[in-house]
Amino acid sequence: MDDKEKTDLELEHSDEQHSPQQPPAKRTINLKPFSFVMLVFGLVLATAAITFFVLTTGDEKVVEVVNPQKPKVVDRKEFQKLYDTYDEMKENYYADIDETAIIDGAINGMIDALGDPYSDYLNEKEARQLHESISSSFEGIGAEIQEKNGYINVVSPIKNSPAEHAGILPNDLIIAVDGESIQGLSSSEAVLLIRGEKGTTVTLTIRRGEAVEPVDVKIVRDVIPIETVYTEMLEDGIAHIHITSFSEGTYAELLVALDDMEAQGMKGLVVDVRQNPGGILDAAIEISDLFVENGKNLFQYEKKGSKPIIYTAMGDRKVTVPVTLVIDEGSASASEILAGALKESADVPLVGVTTFGKGTVQSPKNLTDGSNLKLTTAKWLTANGNWIHKKGIEPTISVPYPTYAMLPFLDPAAEMKEGMNNAQTKAAEEMLEAVGYEPGEVDGQFDEQTTEAVEKLQEDLKLEVNGVLAGETTIGLMNKLRTKIKVDDPQLLKAKEVLLEKLGQ
Repeated sequence: MDDKEKTDLELEHSDEQHSPQQPPAKRTINLKPFSFVMLVFGLVLATAAITFFVLTTGDEKVVEVVNPQKPKVVDRKEFQKLYDTYDEMKENYYADIDETAIIDGAINGMIDALGDPYSDYLNEKEARQLHESISSSFEGIGAEIQEKNGYINVVSPIKNSPAEHAGILPNDLIIAVDGESIQGLSSSEAVLLIRGEKGTTVTLTIRRGEAVEPVDVKIVRDVIPIETVYTEMLEDGIAHIHITSFSEGTYAELLVALDDMEAQGMKGLVVDVRQNPGGILDAAIEISDLFVENGKNLFQYEKKGSKPIIYTAMGDRKVTVPVTLVIDEGSASASEILAGALKESADVPLVGVTTFGKGTVQSPKNLTDGSNLKLTTAKWLTANGNWIHKKGIEPTISVPYPTYAMLPFLDPAAEMKEGMNNAQTKAAEEMLEAVGYEPGEVDGQFDEQTTEAVEKLQEDLKLEVNGVLAGETTIGLMNKLRTKIKVDDPQLLKAKEVLLEKLGQ
């Protein structure tokens, strides 16, 4: 997320499989940003593969290892003012100063002055806590986050994660955690508050869209799903493969999925990377290669002062049926590498809405005292050399989400009944209308017709019929809306339609 990602997996990228036109030195590639060496899929702290969120919001970080040890230059004129200030504080401040805190603050100040949400600094304690949380468990809520304009922004929830089940959506703002404001915190700092052991509960205060009042959402932490590839065979021989992240095992999972779909008579394929915040670069390269003719560009990597290094397709296996790719604003990092390669080098139609927009590369470095510094050191470009940073990749065929898919949360603890008139009751009316009930005019007025609609809903849910929207009734209404969004999926339906036209059906 021009933001931070989940805990990132660092890996050495081998040049044996995909040789760029100008072979680069071996480098680690961390996809998706997080405030730490591993911040791939935000809050999630997920599975072995998913656990490392790459969201410095949303995508994978490309990390370059700085090998040479440069001699440290102590006498630097540009630092004289900094030294003078430190000496003045140490000698004349009315109380003893915490030297470590002062130095950490100075470093954080320098990082903040860059104005780059992907660059970050963790002091020794923060780095240790994050490392322990990543090493000890793959448990959390399953959402990628990023710091944006002083707020923590959700890049994407992970499929089948507690965050998704709770109704968290891309672009939700997390205002507070367990009642404590997190405004001004980095992604890594926020993750330390949000992650936790399976079975424990965390309360996130969420603001969505134009909703005036934020809503508290309680989420029970759990083990984050390891699977990253989900399949279904639609009608007319159209396969739908949803890739939820790019982890170490995703490519192998995808090959198995393709074999299965081919065995079922796949004639066309919809690849779905909606709400996929990214992951490991090698996985993005391998998967992109499946759809791009050998010799054509996959993406480009550009360091400061250097010419772009171009990676080209050269794999043995290729998908031969017609393909469409479904994208949304939660598609970040590695997902955007795939989208760029398919759009520009394989002429694959992209269906949906513009992607997240992260085109930078981060290099994490462990400092001598155990602290960690992560800097943006390069950028990646699409196959044709386009930099999509902060812009995203536009779909070939624009299909927005229906308005009801972005309605704000309804607080189950709040009671809505006849006679009330506010923003929450209007959202409730919109939900009731969307799922087939008739609340009357959608104007925020909880009137007699709205009461009758709620009573009909309660009958269908086999709940006490009292016309009051609260508790299980509210939860049931939101579940019905979630089901409708999944079943009546305009983007998936359009992607399928495009394939059938190609197949002449």
